[in-house]
Amino acid sequence: MKVGVFSGSFNPIHVGHLVLANYITEFVEIDEIWFLVTPQNPLKENTELIDEVLRLDMTRLALEDYPKLKASDFEFTLPRPSYTIHTLDALQTKHPEHEFSLIIGADNWDNFHLWKDYKSILDGYRVYVYPRLETTLTIPKGLRDRVEAMESPIIEISSTFIRESIAEGKDLMAFLPEKVYRYIKDKDLYKNN
Repeated sequence: MKVGVFSGSFNPIHVGHLVLANYITEFVEIDEIWFLVTPQNPLKENTELIDEVLRLDMTRLALEDYPKLKASDFEFTLPRPSYTIHTLDALQTKHPEHEFSLIIGADNWDNFHLWKDYKSILDGYRVYVYPRLETTLTIPKGLRDRVEAMESPIIEISSTFIRESIAEGKDLMAFLPEKVYRYIKDKDLYKNN
C-alpha cells in the first residue's frame, strides 16, 4: 500500500487538513494518509502546544469517518525532537509492506534544505508538495522524479488563527470538524493562549 505521511502538531486539526488529505487520497497515487501527531517539531517553538495526547484525541475524532485517513502516535515513542528522516526510516522498518512518502507544504519545501538529512529523505522517499498562498513552488528539474508539486486546493486556515480566535472568544465551528469543535468546547481548550 502507498502511504502518505502527513506529520504535524495538529494543534488543533481543522477542516483545511481534511480537505487536503481527502484530495490527495482521491487524486494522487496514495492509498492512505497517516496523520502523525508530532510531539515536538525541531524547527518550531513548542510554547503553544497543548498536550500531545489531547492533540492525538482530536486527530482521531476528526478522522473517524474517513477510511483512508488514519491518526498515528508513532512519533510519541521516538527520540525527541522528531526528525522526519528518523520517523520515515522507523516507519519503513516497522511496516516493510508499505511504500511511504512524505506530504509537505510549499512553505516547508522552501526550508527543506534545513531539515536533518534532507538528502536522505529525497534519496529514500517520494515527496509530495502542496501549494500555499504567497509561496512560489519550484521543484528543481533533477528532483522531479522524486518530488511532485500537487495541484491541490489552497485552503489557508491555520491552527494558530484558530487558537488565537478561540482565546478571543470567537466561535469557529465552521473551521473545525464537529467532533473536534465539541472536544475543544468540552475540555475548554485554547482559552489561555
